Amino acid sequence: MKLCRRFPLLILLVLLVLPVARGGWDYEKKYTGPVYPETDFSWHKDILPGYEARYVSQGESFDGPCRSTIIRKLSPRKSKRAYLYVHGFNDYFFQSEMGERFVDSGFNFDAVDLRRYGRSLEPWQYPFDIRDQREYFADIDSALSQIRRDGNVDITLSGHSTGGLTVLLFAADKGARCGVNRVVTDSPFLEWNFSRFMRDVAIPLVTAAGKIAPEMKIRQDHCDGYAYSLLKNHHGEWEYDTVWKMIYSPPVTAGWVRSISRAQSRLMRNATHITVPVLVMHSDRRVEGCGWIPEMQKGDCVLNPEEIRKRGERLGRIRQVSAISDGIHDLILSSPAVRENAYDTIFSFIRRH
Repeated sequence: MKLCRRFPLLILLVLLVLPVARGGWDYEKKYTGPVYPETDFSWHKDILPGYEARYVSQGESFDGPCRSTIIRKLSPRKSKRAYLYVHGFNDYFFQSEMGERFVDSGFNFDAVDLRRYGRSLEPWQYPFDIRDQREYFADIDSALSQIRRDGNVDITLSGHSTGGLTVLLFAADKGARCGVNRVVTDSPFLEWNFSRFMRDVAIPLVTAAGKIAPEMKIRQDHCDGYAYSLLKNHHGEWEYDTVWKMIYSPPVTAGWVRSISRAQSRLMRNATHITVPVLVMHSDRRVEGCGWIPEMQKGDCVLNPEEIRKRGERLGRIRQVSAISDGIHDLILSSPAVRENAYDTIFSFIRRH
């Protein structure tokens, strides 16, 4: 009973001290319109030229009907090798160059926009929200089933940031039944980029709050540095939909924090259950900052590469942990020479394993 009476005070403390809880903005209006679940699951031309896509019904979730989206680009040469990509937080698949690189190398390329992201986002859904990271397993399994129906027998499963955490958890939970030949990750979200106090005190408190108040919003700092390092009309070379991949990340829910925290802990407890070879790539340097600074073009301003390295070295039975010099958070979106290094690392890893 004492814990119950003090719990609101603890949550208030968290909201006062947690860096992501100040500033930012929120979706003020809750959707009250009609709910029309997707009924057309046929292949259609994707928003990216040369790609095709189709929706997959994922049934009912805590917020109503949900769907995932499979995006693919098949190799013009007959191939039984496929590469499946899973995006990160505040993200979706837009980097068509990536698929073209794999297709040119003799792979069939597939990506998935997870439920509540990008192509899969429905108007009644809060973007990126989740209660348990394992909900995404159905989205991944649907894509893997399609890849097998396409005749592929050698499959690489890959993920960036939160997508990296998800695909590693997928491999750890399923073990020898994961159905892929190897896992490749790009700056996987294996640990919070906070101080020891924040990781040991504040995050566990929000995680606890996420069980009883999963919709509680945690506003994030009004940071644009990372987005400006990517966008072509600022300092980067990429164009994407800033409604689906926002310049300022929206508030996350306490349920989302709980999902990430529990997934990280579960992954590390079961790290040795991963039976396929694992590649963990990360930048060679950490960059501090909120607004854009030139250093953001040559380092990770989102996660701490050293924490990725330390946890990455505990994953699976066969692993490779590689630092990519001058890489940004999404290594595949780094400058041309840097992302060439990342691609070389991936293809070399696939050839060996």
